[in-house]
Amino acid sequence: MNSLKPIIRGCAIIALLLGATVASSAAMEQEEIRSLFSEGARLFRTGNDNIVSDPARAKELFARAVMRFERIVDEGGIRNGKLYYNIGNCYFRMGDTGRAILNYRRAEQYISHDPNLRQNIQYARTKRADRIVEKPKTRILRVLFFWHYDFAARTRSVIFGVLFVAAWLLGTLRVFVKRASLGRIIATLAVLSAMLFSSLLAETVNARSNRPGVIISAQTVARKGDGEGFEKSFTEPLHAGTEFILVENRGDWLNIELADGRTCWISSRDAEMI
Repeated sequence: MNSLKPIIRGCAIIALLLGATVASSAAMEQEEIRSLFSEGARLFRTGNDNIVSDPARAKELFARAVMRFERIVDEGGIRNGKLYYNIGNCYFRMGDTGRAILNYRRAEQYISHDPNLRQNIQYARTKRADRIVEKPKTRILRVLFFWHYDFAARTRSVIFGVLFVAAWLLGTLRVFVKRASLGRIIATLAVLSAMLFSSLLAETVNARSNRPGVIISAQTVARKGDGEGFEKSFTEPLHAGTEFILVENRGDWLNIELADGRTCWISSRDAEMI
């Protein structure tokens, strides 16, 4: 038994060293992420300071800032609303409306309730060359079911959880307390919970069947089929920032539906999915 003690001690030391190495590596990775984010934010602020006096210099600084932020996404595997919001701001300052809206839409998946994000995405949309009006049905749905469109899925999930638990607790209480007002409160909570659950379920189903995207090229020719030989769908090309829903993906070509319900084919090089 005593002969095993040196071996056990050796294994313990190796384990501690390995653990320290892993922890050090993780700490270094986190430190690099923080450093990239801090540097990106600094470059963006400096770019803003130069935007009037030296626009060319400012654009270069914004480009360097976006490289830092995108490294965090691509190499660090981190995706959150703040990060995509900053990337969108960089592209907007660079005059790249397509990639600005693309990243604002990505940020919207996490922080849709953020007033600055909502203001920026609406302003960026006014800079698009294409003026595509939403279908009347969509506009009506946005008004009637505002909570579905205006609140992030995480927010709706939290509210649903609170209301659902409250309804069950009050339901249990009503077994012992016979009050009509308590029954009305429970019914209201149940209806609100059902509405939020339906909203979350609809979003899940919609996310599986409808993938949104944004045109990022300055312009792209919309065609009636998946090839250069097909006729143009519209007289004018589509431009950067135009949003769509993916209908079908055929490798180099995407069949898309625009907000007004029209469909066409565009080159996959000219767009990115949200």
